[in-house]
Parts: sequence; C-alpha cells; structure tokens
Amino acid sequence: MRIRIVDAFTDRPFAGNPAGVLLLDAFPDDDRLQKVALEVNHAETAFAHRLSEGGEADWALRWFTPATEVAMCGHATLATAHVLHTTGAHDGPVRFATRSGVLVATPREDGSITLDFPTAPLTPVEVPAGVAEALGAEPRAAFDTGPNVGDLLVEVADEKTVHALAPDLKALAAYSERGVIATARAEDPARGYDFVSRCFFPNVGVDEDPVTGSAHTALAPFWSERLGRPDLTGLQASARSGRVRTELRGDRTLLSGHAVTVIEGELLA
Repeated sequence: MRIRIVDAFTDRPFAGNPAGVLLLDAFPDDDRLQKVALEVNHAETAFAHRLSEGGEADWALRWFTPATEVAMCGHATLATAHVLHTTGAHDGPVRFATRSGVLVATPREDGSITLDFPTAPLTPVEVPAGVAEALGAEPRAAFDTGPNVGDLLVEVADEKTVHALAPDLKALAAYSERGVIATARAEDPARGYDFVSRCFFPNVGVDEDPVTGSAHTALAPFWSERLGRPDLTGLQASARSGRVRTELRGDRTLLSGHAVTVIEGELLA
C-alpha cells in the first residue's frame, strides 16, 4: 500500500496540518487501521477506497487519530482529495461517503480544494466552572458545537490572548467530547484574516491540532454572525499555522485551502 503525508491548508511544505493518506482496495479490520494511524502518529490518518459506480458517493473515507476513529475531519479530507487529484485517481469533484454523510471536495482553478461540510449547530452554554483555569484565559462566551464536531467553542478577549494560551491539557479534557476551540477576532484584518483560533483535543490524543477544518464549521457561523459576512478567512495560530477560507451557506459550510504532498512511500507491514 502506498502511504503519503500531505500538509493541508497550506501552499508550502512543513506548514499547515499533516495527514497520512492511504488509498485501499477495501477497509481492513478496525484494529489494523488504528495501528497504522498510531504508526503515522499525525493528528489524522485518512483511509479511502473506491466505491462502485452509480451510487451517491465515489469513495468511502474514514479518519483515525493515533487514539481513535473520529466522525469528521476537514484537513484529512482535503489531503485525500489532493492525493486523488494529483495522482489521477479521480478527476473533478469527489463525493466521499463518511460517518458524517456524503462530503464533496471540489478542485479549483487556483489549485485549492473546496470542501462542502455540514455547518455545526452552535448552542450557547454557561462557561463551565474551571475552564478558565484549565485554558489559562477567561472566556467571554461558550458554545456547544454539536455531535459532528464535539468541541466546546470559547471566545476569548483578543488575538494576543489566543496566541499566548498554554492550557492544562489534562484538565481541559473534562469539558467536551473532543476538546476546546479558543477563538478571537483578528487584531488587524488587513493581514488577510478575520479571526484566529487554536484547537486543543486531548480526548482524541491530539494535544494541539495545527489546522482544523471541522472546527471551522463552527467558527464560520460564529464569526459570520458577528462580522456580518458569509465569506471569511480564519488563521489557526498553531506553531505550524494555516489559513482556512470559509463560506457560510445555511446548513452547509464551504472550507477552502491548498495542500502539498511532502512524503510518499510504501507501507510494508
């Protein structure tokens, strides 16, 4: 089996979010998929196989962190679509059958790929007791992001606060199914982005995710309502950093970005 490492939501290597991508003839048992994901040891490893023609989807797609399978992953979907298009395995828009329904990835003339994902339903909640201490900053507001994302979304005071976060990850694990998204308005939109975020997912074995597509299905409606525009750009302010263009379309959110293949090899085990 060929295995590729792809940096997603970036147009240059060694930035964005790396994902393993394996194109298979069929899915082996879950234990083998999990072992491969642990061996790859990136935030996500994507496994895909071609489906029969004439159905509602072209490829089946699953995502595994080093610790568990997840219901939705943006950057590994982008990485998989990039591999399909750059290797000639698929032309044009590709429909993926996933645990979150059929997700479509469409290549653009500028080399980017646009993902069509379900918009996360945001439910305001009281800021949980202790989350400020665990995060290292006082949230202004908190939201549940629904079952597909599974995070607690919190707004903090400003962009500088987001950059400075150094959370207690063990303590942070108590506040949601997957983790916590911290966000703030961009200090200077002239820099090319409208909001910033960082994502901490200790419950799925990912202390800090470099660039999280699924989180932007919650960030898009959150910031589109506040900024009064459906089209925005988010900067995920991790050490690797990356940008996600978002377009809110009601119950769907479009996520756009580039990807770069940095490693290609053969899985021998």
